[in-house]
Amino acid sequence: MDAPGNTGSDDPFDRLVSAVGPRLDEARALIEEATSRLRGDTLRMPENAKQRLRDLLRELGLVTREELEELELRIAQLEHRLRLVERDRGE
Repeated sequence: MDAPGNTGSDDPFDRLVSAVGPRLDEARALIEEATSRLRGDTLRMPENAKQRLRDLLRELGLVTREELEELELRIAQLEHRLRLVERDRGE
């Protein structure tokens, strides 16, 4: 009867494969997991960079284009209301 891990072959390559085979599967699984994590990190990186940039701009007192457009719209609405009030007073 052969000892555990012994394939009964005297070929050194066969013995190496039988001894290392299970570890190769573990190594392959670890590499696949690490690759998957890196892909996820790569996808999240632009999100993180964008948020960091927003935070930096906010710290510097700058606004985004969207915020500027919202403020322009609010100013236009206030100007319109002011014109209506002034017109009503003139009557």
